[in-house]
This record gives sequence, C-alpha cells and structure tokens, in this order.
Amino acid sequence: MREEDITVRRALQEGAEFLSRAGIESARLDAELLLGKAVGRAREALYRDYQVILGAGEQRVYDSLLERRARGEPLAYISGEREFWSLPFYVTSEVLVPRPETEILIEVTLELAKKMAPRHTIRILDLGTGSGAIAVALAGELGAAEVWATDLSARALEVARTNAARHEVCDKIRFLQGDTLEPVKDRERIFDLVVSNPPYVRRAELPRLTPEVRDWEPRLALDGGADGLDFYRRISQEAHLYLAEGGFVALEIGADMGAEVCRLFAGTGYYDAPSVYQDYAGKDRVVVAQKLLSDAAPS
Repeated sequence: MREEDITVRRALQEGAEFLSRAGIESARLDAELLLGKAVGRAREALYRDYQVILGAGEQRVYDSLLERRARGEPLAYISGEREFWSLPFYVTSEVLVPRPETEILIEVTLELAKKMAPRHTIRILDLGTGSGAIAVALAGELGAAEVWATDLSARALEVARTNAARHEVCDKIRFLQGDTLEPVKDRERIFDLVVSNPPYVRRAELPRLTPEVRDWEPRLALDGGADGLDFYRRISQEAHLYLAEGGFVALEIGADMGAEVCRLFAGTGYYDAPSVYQDYAGKDRVVVAQKLLSDAAPS
C-alpha cells in the first residue's frame, strides 16, 4: 500500500484487496481487524469513520500488519488476542491459538462437574494448559473449583498467568511447569477431573497442515507422535494415579481418533467404558472415561 493520505474506507478496500491477492480467504474481515488495531478503534467504529484520514503513523502500522498477515502469520498472533468461550484471551506464538471446537471440552467438563456437586470443592487438573483457555474458562464457570494447570513451556505459562489475571481467576488456578503429569507426581488421588487438549497430530501429517498452522504454531503443541496417540497413552496409563475414585478424564481428540483413544482407556482396566462426544459439526471431539471404584479396578 502507498504511504499517502487515505481514508478509512480506502484503507479497508486496499487492505482487503492486498490480502486477497496473497491468498487470505477472510481478507475483508482481517483487513478490518488489522486496521482497528492500527488506529485503536473497535472494528464497528471504522464504519462510522469511513471518511476519516489515517495519520502517517497509523498507515505505517497498518501496512506492517498487513504484510505480516500476507506472509501467513495467524491473525491471533498479530492482534495478540483470540476469543474463546466468549472471553478475550491473550495469545502469542508460544501457545496454540484457542479453537472453537475446544469449547465442546468445556461443555462436557461442566456437565461432569455437575454430577459431583455439591460434595466438595472440585479439583481439576488441566494438562498442557498453553494459553490457559481451558483452565480459565472452567475456573470462571465453576464457583467452587480449584484448578491446577501444567505446561512444559515456561513462556506458555506466562501467557496463561496473564489470562488468569485478566479474567480475575488467579486465586483459583495453580500453574505448574513440567511435562504433563510430572508436576503433580506427589499428589495422588486428589483430582476429580483431569482434562486436556493434548497434541494429537500424526507426525507424518504435520507437513500437510495449513501453512498458517504448520509454519507458525508451536510444534510442541501439535506433534502427537507417529500415530498421534503418544499423549493419550501416557494419560490413560498414569491419570488414574491422580484421580479420586469415580473421577473423570475428559480429553479433546482428533476427529478420527475416538475408537482408538477409547481402546487405550478400556485396556488399562482402571476405567468404566469410555464415551465419545461429538462437536457441532458431528465429528468425534471429546473422550470421557470414569475411574472405577477401587474394588472394581485391577490389583
């Protein structure tokens, strides 16, 4: 785009055309959001200011944002924000961008929590918390809940803590650095729920992901091993050690992994028959397994 006086209307038009030529499908929407960020206005306000002329500084910022988006950088990383569970979440390239389908995991977990109330304060363990979207959403929805959230990445935990502070649930979440269940290895049988959106992309499929995901989002949060099941194996074998009797494991899964993940949990002998929940597109999205009572579990 040219560095000259242009109106908001023209900036939107030229920005959308520029992104469209770069192959960005949501070119117009992205141009609106990026211009809003550049000028410090809500997207809706731009239409009230169609004839306002951009300042030179605003135009330079807008052009730089457009260039980043044209290179395929996710809009969430450029704007520093993504909505999840109707809440704005701070995101950086250190964490996976929260996705709408993960909201099914929140819905399922809240239903499981209802089955436990009002026995006691529900204790939830969120494995691989990333941006903290799951932990923060659950902490906000459940009045009597204590959430523990782990992540291997210290920088991801910084993002999660920022989001917990933003939504005023810091006092309800404990953030712990470490690999999956490792940070709670001395906390056996204390959790009512273990939840996670673990990495589940099969390693051979990583190169075939969209460039926006493959080239920008953290591989650590995507790579599920050769068959995509590495983390499910570990969780199915270890989570029962940390669950109270009758507690639940609820995990997001790839759309074609329901049967395989259910077999993993059923094969341990520590859980009742697992259930699969579908998302609003009719795809398998969440597996739930309930820990058997001690007299029904293998010795």
